[in-house]
Amino acid sequence: MNQVGTVGLIAALAFGVFALVAGAVGGLLRSPRITRSAERSALGFFAMITLAVVALEYMILTNDFHNAYVAEHSNRDLLTYYKVAALWAGQEGSLLFWTWLLSIYSALVVWQNRSKNRQLMPYVVAILMGTGTFFSLLVFFVANPFHELSVVSIAGTQPYAAPDGNGLNPLLQYHPMVIHPPMLYLGYVGMVVPFAFAMAALITRQLGDNWIRITRRWTMVPWMLLGCGILLGGNWAYAVLGWGGYWAWDPVENASLLPWLSGTAFLHSVMIQEKRGMLKVWNVSLVILTFFLSIFGTFLTRSGIVSSVHAFAQSNIGPFFAVFLAIILFFSVTLLFLRLDHLKSENKLDSMVSRESGFLFNNWILLALVFTVFWGTLFPVISKAVQNVTVTVGAPFFNKVAIPMGLLLLLLTGAGPLLAWRKTSFQSLKANFTLPLAVALVGGIALFAAGVRQLYAWMTLFLSIFVAVCILGEFWKGARTRMRAAKENFLEAVYNLTMRNTRRYGGYIVHIGIVLLFVGFAGQAFKADTKGLMQEGDILTIKDYMLRCDGLVSGDNPNYEYTRALITVTKKGEAFAEMHPEKRFYKASQQPTSYVAIHPTLAEDVYVVLAGMDSETNKAIIQVFINPLVMWVWIGGFVFMLGTLMAMVPSRVEREMADMRQAQELAVRAGEGF
Repeated sequence: MNQVGTVGLIAALAFGVFALVAGAVGGLLRSPRITRSAERSALGFFAMITLAVVALEYMILTNDFHNAYVAEHSNRDLLTYYKVAALWAGQEGSLLFWTWLLSIYSALVVWQNRSKNRQLMPYVVAILMGTGTFFSLLVFFVANPFHELSVVSIAGTQPYAAPDGNGLNPLLQYHPMVIHPPMLYLGYVGMVVPFAFAMAALITRQLGDNWIRITRRWTMVPWMLLGCGILLGGNWAYAVLGWGGYWAWDPVENASLLPWLSGTAFLHSVMIQEKRGMLKVWNVSLVILTFFLSIFGTFLTRSGIVSSVHAFAQSNIGPFFAVFLAIILFFSVTLLFLRLDHLKSENKLDSMVSRESGFLFNNWILLALVFTVFWGTLFPVISKAVQNVTVTVGAPFFNKVAIPMGLLLLLLTGAGPLLAWRKTSFQSLKANFTLPLAVALVGGIALFAAGVRQLYAWMTLFLSIFVAVCILGEFWKGARTRMRAAKENFLEAVYNLTMRNTRRYGGYIVHIGIVLLFVGFAGQAFKADTKGLMQEGDILTIKDYMLRCDGLVSGDNPNYEYTRALITVTKKGEAFAEMHPEKRFYKASQQPTSYVAIHPTLAEDVYVVLAGMDSETNKAIIQVFINPLVMWVWIGGFVFMLGTLMAMVPSRVEREMADMRQAQELAVRAGEGF
């Protein structure tokens, strides 16, 4: 199977190089035949990378410890679904997985556009396969997962099979980790598709509405998946790392956030280009930036230039990524500069109080946040290079800058959609914002009276109420109109309203999800924690909770040994929960880790960690966190996903227009045939 995987990599590299060259030549010569051969080569690239992935996964599942990667990242007693996840647990396997996802995206693009966008497709295929060729070269020459173990003896070098593997990193043995990296990679990798279409449009000077429609749709999919991956990563950090939080402004966390923020900016500003023919250069620049940041995030994870619990070990792969990033930047910026005359805006901003200005302001804040996170993430590297001293920028810096920006974005989430295109009159402002402001003020006073005195938390909840009323008001006004005109009940009216304009109302649902996320973020201002030594009969109190230790038990299974604390929790004297945090020692990897016990509610989570055993007293070190409103972060993420999926569903208006165009084409063909 090592040989099968190696053959797959070599064949994929050949297909990728051919598709790159044939796509470029087919576009220059305007040859449909050469273009088709490039597209078929892209499909061959997909088939061969798939063969390599199947070969590696087969060896993992069958415990083939002749393979160095399998011996390093799996073991016999590892659960099957963790063995599947071992494919992307290490540097070599994850790069192969990255390349495979790129091949899937490329194959989907070729299949979807087999009879349309023919002028763009040669260059789209060339750019996709150029990226695929880069990653194939990396996988084959720098991080090959198909190396075999060997032992040197008097008789020479002989193949060697380890009796068992080192096992999967204990921190990765958590069920969301089976889907968290694939979601992140699908987000990172998917950004190459809008980049490819944007570059193809620049090369061919086909810069009308078509390329922007294609790019918007292909951006929404990876943007949604990247957002889901970020949230799953937060859930993993919360449930596994045992520090009581879900976001630490870690460099690799920041790297995943950067393309999501720039992608968010593009998805908002693209509406201005569609509606008013403005911000054309801006939109191309955002597509370039988003793809650049996606590759940068992959580089940051693998280069070892920053220290992170999420990063792979330091390797020699960084310079290759640095060169690739430089090529991307030079090629795309040069091409953009050469096509500036074709990207002139058709209109100008008419008023500062308009939907265009709201979206533009939203974009400026998002890009300011991108710059802040980018600068803070790389500052240790920059300080080391300039002063030979590593200065780490921590969470206080990011929070100080990002929280005010986040509050402005939250405000625009509600206010922006209520502004009119071109110019919003005072009467319209009064009609749209009086009720939301009044309800938010009442809610703000109630929050203050209830003891919410922390400024940023109060502002977050105040703005959340304002935005929620704004968005729900849009649903209510539209549904009320349909109820009167079509004689529908409220639920029917809301359903038909949403399905008639899925993009608009799906976007509103996404905004509701963002509101819920911010509600969850606000809870961080009220968290509490305590720590104590406990054995049977000991009690620990925090806020309204009392935790009693009912004993410590030990045991093992084929994968790990454990010590478990039996904790009974009461709240205000009443039974609340039984919680069993553990300290585990994984046998294969010889690494310890904690298994956190969490009791979630809509109001707050009780979060208990068995941090270890005190050597002097032989008591358990128990740390307890009370984390308010965390559940709303996960609920907000679900609503965000639901809204994005809704926005991608073709609306009834779009389907009706498509049916009309199809009928017209059939009529024309029938007339020509007659």
